Amino acid sequence: MKCFDYQKQKCTGCVKKECRYWMSSKKNGNCVIVAAGGGPLTLQDVGEIFSVTRMRICQIEKSVIKKIKKKISNFV
Repeated sequence: MKCFDYQKQKCTGCVKKECRYWMSSKKNGNCVIVAAGGGPLTLQDVGEIFSVTRMRICQIEKSVIKKIKKKISNFV
């Protein structure tokens, strides 16, 4: 069983700050995977989780989409 499955099942928060999925969000058990399992989030929600603005999340999203499109065009 993965640690995030255990946390979700037992309703406990992650304390392993060295984990690659750890984030500072008690609402989501300090786990990115648990947060993602909660369904779609708004840019505002994501910004609150990572303590950045909605606009910064939007900038990151645009950058990622641009990189994905470039990889896809190189692949085809």
